[in-house]
Amino acid sequence: MIYMKSILIIEDDLTFSHLLKVWFTKKNYIVRTTTNFSDAKKRIFEELPEVVICDLRLPKVNGITILEWIKSKYPDIVVIMMTGYADIQSAVTSIKLGAYDYISKPFNPEELFDKINEASKQKTPQKESKKKEKITDKISTVNESNFEKNYIKGSSKAYQQLYDFVDLVAPTNLIVLIRGESGVGKEHVARMIHEKSKYASGPFVTVDCGVISKELAASDFFGHIKGAFTGAIDNKTGYFMSANKGTLFLDEIGNLPVNIQVQLLRVLQENKFKQVGSEKEIEVDIRIITATNEDVDFAVNNGYFRGDLYHRISEFIIDVPSLRDSKNDIQLYLRHFLKVSNSVLKKNILDYTPEALDILTEYEWPGNIRELKNIVCRLTLIATGDYITKEIIPDHFRSKLSKKIALPINEEEKLRIENALRISINNIPKAASILGIDTKTLFVKLKLYDLLNG
Repeated sequence: MIYMKSILIIEDDLTFSHLLKVWFTKKNYIVRTTTNFSDAKKRIFEELPEVVICDLRLPKVNGITILEWIKSKYPDIVVIMMTGYADIQSAVTSIKLGAYDYISKPFNPEELFDKINEASKQKTPQKESKKKEKITDKISTVNESNFEKNYIKGSSKAYQQLYDFVDLVAPTNLIVLIRGESGVGKEHVARMIHEKSKYASGPFVTVDCGVISKELAASDFFGHIKGAFTGAIDNKTGYFMSANKGTLFLDEIGNLPVNIQVQLLRVLQENKFKQVGSEKEIEVDIRIITATNEDVDFAVNNGYFRGDLYHRISEFIIDVPSLRDSKNDIQLYLRHFLKVSNSVLKKNILDYTPEALDILTEYEWPGNIRELKNIVCRLTLIATGDYITKEIIPDHFRSKLSKKIALPINEEEKLRIENALRISINNIPKAASILGIDTKTLFVKLKLYDLLNG
């Protein structure tokens, strides 16, 4: 079993960085990327990644300097250095300064994966004697398994309706579309449906449609046979075969490449497909659940999500409420995750002071339950007394931020977007192409500049 789950990639080659992120995400790692030392320090402090993969040559601060800083502050983080300019001296220097290993570009991601596996096997409980190592391990546990195993139900009317809908739809074969903001727990709702369905004894396979490349999407979903294309050195199963007799959860379905939307629709209608390079049809028996935080209706109306696929995946829709729409549940979640964090971090924080509780209750929680879970873990870790006090709460929580507060408007950018929409006759994909951005980014900006109905 792989011990390490969170990775920070520090790399100024954005294409290569994205390639690594996609590859490791498919291996079920939590992956963050950055291009500079300043942002890397912030991410390491806030997220405590278990592995840092750092390029040796960066624009302003070289990798050796970053390695020295990491090892002085967080000696138990595994650091693997990489470079396209391999030489004996830099390798020796990196190892002497505490790098676990050193890899030369170009390389196959499998090589890097093997090195991380080796590091995970060496990071045994007997060797984790220092406090920081234990903390790093336990924070990872809070972020992953404990959130799944110690879920608590909200008590608001919106949540109660959600649970009623889950109980209602779970025994059926209807395809469910779960809608909600980022961080509200859409995947957990999908798992609840799976566990209450006839497929509960089968696998639950999660696919993040936002990281699937157009070129490899068909292979990722349906698999391929050896020799089907250049690089297909072995047979590949694919998500659909992996989920057979179980549930396939398609997260961020709105980001699915258009060419795969057609193939997905066909599979949903016929329950069978062909692997890339094969003429043999494979029949599967799976439950499909999808989720999105985007306005799919808008995507359909503007031509970058197929209407026929949308109607197929939305046979039953469940809306997951945001925390700000169920404020009465915030204190319930705060105390629940305090209990979880106490258990995992081996601490005994009794509660929040009234002032701290007021600040956290009034906060808007734009990141919803995920953000709340993370901040409670952090506060539990750094608290020195019996209570979480207002003094250790980050400053931005003290301002009663409102979702209605207007963001600063960039009039020049707004004008460029309006022109692109005019030129493309309101075709979103074409407008995004003109602007040199992806459709998801354009959609965010359309909401920001109130151009959705323009």
